[in-house]
Amino acid sequence: MPEGDSVFKLAGYLHRELCGRELVGGSVRGRADLTLAGSRLGEVYPQGKHLFIELDQELMLRSHLGVRGSWHGYACGETWQKPARQASIVLDIGERVFVCFNALQVEVLRAGGIRHRQFLAELGPDLIDAMPDFVQIVGRARRLMVGGKPIADALLDQGIACGIGNVYKSEVLFLEGYHPATRLGQLSDASVLALYRRAHALLRRNLRGGMRMTRWANDDAGDLWVYRRAGHPCLQCSSVIRSMRLGVQQRATFWCPTCQPEPAGYPDHPAFD
Repeated sequence: MPEGDSVFKLAGYLHRELCGRELVGGSVRGRADLTLAGSRLGEVYPQGKHLFIELDQELMLRSHLGVRGSWHGYACGETWQKPARQASIVLDIGERVFVCFNALQVEVLRAGGIRHRQFLAELGPDLIDAMPDFVQIVGRARRLMVGGKPIADALLDQGIACGIGNVYKSEVLFLEGYHPATRLGQLSDASVLALYRRAHALLRRNLRGGMRMTRWANDDAGDLWVYRRAGHPCLQCSSVIRSMRLGVQQRATFWCPTCQPEPAGYPDHPAFD
């Protein structure tokens, strides 16, 4: 699943290709009534894991790629790599066609309308921003998540803060030394703040090109600390990295049992029921 840094870079690419261009055709999944030909495209920008594309007539497209979604660009007449039935959004500017396949969510919004305002209110501050409101983030974490929920769930909750996905979830918890099953209520506000500050720093550092990285040691041992390294030695202490599906979304989570000690009450925890 693309995370905040990936969506940010995707938005920048699509903005350069599409902003100001007039559509000669296109479609949006579930909106056979919508005519896109003749529409002029405006700004393309991210909000966490969501991508917004402005249309004229005060409309905008919102998409969330989820696990299986992806954007492709094709020359006019070029064969698509996926079947047309999987297309969620098609934007045809004549010499090029941009296709979003298999998006988790696609929605047409009226800019500034009730649904648009409601959607933005449901999202937490974007961790890609230069100066996220960390005080608000901590407050939203306390308000939206009951204290018994694992911090791994909190990090993935886009209503608290936007941009963290499964990779950053595991990496941030490792770097801050918390077992993923640690209850939110077991952490002080300062500790919660440190987690989101760490995520912000990593997301910002990965806005440049290249592969996503959370470690920069020049030792050829890898770019990530724990993610997808189950069964391999920890790069910090040599203990064997573990993994488990846990939390509400049952997402694969990776941790070092030594660097991230078990919390009080482990494993009798809702995440492991």
